[in-house]
Amino acid sequence: MSDEPPQHDGDPGQQGSGGWAPRDPSAASPAADTPHPNGAQATKGRTKRPKRPKRTGWRRAVPTWRMVLGGVLLLALLLVGGFIAGYQLIGIPAANAAATAEANVYVYADGKTVIARDGEINREKIPLDRIPKTIQHAVLAAEDRDFYSEDAIDIKATLRAGWNTVTGKGRQGGSTITQQYVKNYYLGQEQTVIRKAKEFFISIKLDREKSKDEILEGYLNTSYFGRNAYGIQAASHAYYGKDVEDLGTGEGAYLASLLNAPSSYDVVTHPENRKAVLARWDYVLDGMVEHDWLSAADRDAMDFPVPDKAKPATALSGQRGYIVHAVEDYLTKNKIIDESTLATGGYRITTTLQKKKQDALVEAVQDNVLSKTSKEREADRIVRAGGASIAPANGHVVALYGGIDYTRQFVNNATRRDYQVGSTFKPFVLAAALANGSTTQKERAITPNTRYDGDNKRTVQSATGSTGYAPANEDDVDYGSITVREATDKSVNAVYAQMAQDVGPQEVKDTAIALGIPQDTPDLTASPSIALGPATASAVDMASAYATLADHGRQRPYTLVVKISKNGTELDLPARTTRRAISREAADTTTSVLRSVVDGGTGTAALGAGRPAAGKTGTAEEDRAAWFAGYTPDLATVIAVMGQDPETGVQKPLYGALGLARMNGGGAPAQTWAAYTKAALEGSEVRGFELEAEEGPVEPEPDESEGEEEEDTEEAEGGDTQGTGESDDPPGPGESRDSREDAREDSGEESREEDGTGSRTPDGPSGVTHEQRAPGAAAPAVAPSRAASGREADAVPAGGEPTGTGEERVPASDRTRDDATLHAVRP
Repeated sequence: MSDEPPQHDGDPGQQGSGGWAPRDPSAASPAADTPHPNGAQATKGRTKRPKRPKRTGWRRAVPTWRMVLGGVLLLALLLVGGFIAGYQLIGIPAANAAATAEANVYVYADGKTVIARDGEINREKIPLDRIPKTIQHAVLAAEDRDFYSEDAIDIKATLRAGWNTVTGKGRQGGSTITQQYVKNYYLGQEQTVIRKAKEFFISIKLDREKSKDEILEGYLNTSYFGRNAYGIQAASHAYYGKDVEDLGTGEGAYLASLLNAPSSYDVVTHPENRKAVLARWDYVLDGMVEHDWLSAADRDAMDFPVPDKAKPATALSGQRGYIVHAVEDYLTKNKIIDESTLATGGYRITTTLQKKKQDALVEAVQDNVLSKTSKEREADRIVRAGGASIAPANGHVVALYGGIDYTRQFVNNATRRDYQVGSTFKPFVLAAALANGSTTQKERAITPNTRYDGDNKRTVQSATGSTGYAPANEDDVDYGSITVREATDKSVNAVYAQMAQDVGPQEVKDTAIALGIPQDTPDLTASPSIALGPATASAVDMASAYATLADHGRQRPYTLVVKISKNGTELDLPARTTRRAISREAADTTTSVLRSVVDGGTGTAALGAGRPAAGKTGTAEEDRAAWFAGYTPDLATVIAVMGQDPETGVQKPLYGALGLARMNGGGAPAQTWAAYTKAALEGSEVRGFELEAEEGPVEPEPDESEGEEEEDTEEAEGGDTQGTGESDDPPGPGESRDSREDAREDSGEESREEDGTGSRTPDGPSGVTHEQRAPGAAAPAVAPSRAASGREADAVPAGGEPTGTGEERVPASDRTRDDATLHAVRP
């Protein structure tokens, strides 16, 4: 056998190197063609990859990784391209019109008659080296603490602001000082994507072309500080009456605080915002300490520097300044336009005010309040007056009285929220009881005819017993068993405090808010004392709530503006939706009871209007304010006379003012209300109230032989009738003191008529006679005379002037009372 390898016919393809055959014959020759399932031969030389199955169902909606990657790359390309294009196309423009702001024009509801122009712009530009470092640092601490170390743009804040603008979420802060300067000086305050984009690119370019010091100087000279002051120098004079070089650190910190909310943080004009201002001032100083711009010791030694009184332009004298102030507040608080944008000027604002009614209100205050003051009486120096009138049909504020003259008394008495409303709050307690179907402690429905114990300092009872709260009636009068209607006529504190407890203080608060009292009203606290009016709502707020009662329980937000435009372009106004606050029966029954107050209670001076009227008197603690809140079917109007020290701004009692021993709501306020209402509605049809009232069953007086066991509001065993016990639900700190303005004999009153169902018959057009009692109804309880209680009773005639020949009443602040007994609220 041969040792040579076998030959393959000389075929070189079948031989390895050197003529040897390959070890694996398959490696040297292609595999035989494999048959295809359908009989066709597969492609020679390679195996075909099988086709990917088609995406079905939900998988079709999910993008592949290639699609995601492509989308990201495309977006990045667009952003880069957009940035390059924007940077090349958008240049630094010339200064905008804000640098030379023009006047805003305010007109009456007729759209033609001008009320005021606020075009005297206060501006002064100064170099940065004139502004002390402490003032610069205060501004940085308030607005942009990393200004010198950061870029011109805060990317995160800018994107957030842009997104909120696109999605309609409103303004968003967080811009750098560079961005704010660009907005103030080169652009405008409008919140649009285009403006945001321009601000972005201009800020980047400006940061490259100008130093940080130049940008800060521009910012300090263009920012708005309130009081019509543009720039830090103008603000220094407007608030402290001196050049910026002379400002202390605390003063500079306050001016820096103003940048956040210029007018709202003016503590002189808005004393109710003092808490928020102090918090902002502390924030600025703490930031200065944090960045080593101020020592902790110096910061701790600082007291808040109260700014000087505002000195408005003479163009805003008289009522004009108050109106402009109120309209500006309305526009900014309702986010119709921001304060800085409005300050650029050029807007035409058509208000809801009607000239005839505005003039009538001014004249009524002059005739019934101001004309009765005397330079010879020291007490008359503290007299202030405020008022507001609203049309119930549409919620339009048709007249405002802010004070004697905006250039002399700059706080707007029509919109301020720092005086207690007193017993003018009591109708909201009754409305809450009626709307909620509330019952007394013994499960009797609360109606105008429900009887309560009206004795002085009677302890309020809860379901678990005594609350320890025992409010005094005016002049410590004991009324005994008395109906709700009679207690309203006489403004009996003991009854209404108990009623608030029966209804539930939170229900009373909620009803007041539903009627139109702002939820953030100071001292609007859910406790039994809420009935006596410690809350400090404004005259406009109260008029709005009473307008809801006048319109049978339908509530609509009040408005001061019907149109605002600039260069022919109108701004959108917020929608004002009418909603039902309480049922018609509850509102109309409350109106029926308030008609009794005017016809024969403490508000008889309002009969001078010559119209069917409903209303309530009220007096704040220690006679610091006297109110009358009332309405006809056509107008809801609130008048307040207030006491305020002209030098310190501290609230003062009105004892001796207008030549009266004591001020009460049934006097000058009710007289002013009547004079205004008569003049404002002169020439219009006399309309009566169309009421669907539910009077409730007549309750007989309790049998004296049965004692207090039958009295619905019987005190729990061990109750503290003097108010010295511990209270489960104590009154708020702003407890007010109620007064009873007349101790008239009611036994001669006409009886009230009811139909067979107990409902009150709608008033006729005349509507000025006293409402009649139901047949068989008991005569109202006769209050003890002043002589019987050791004090002389006031008799308030139709004119509202208290009379009497006995001893003069002692001011409440001089009386001695148990420490746990709070002051009553006079009607």
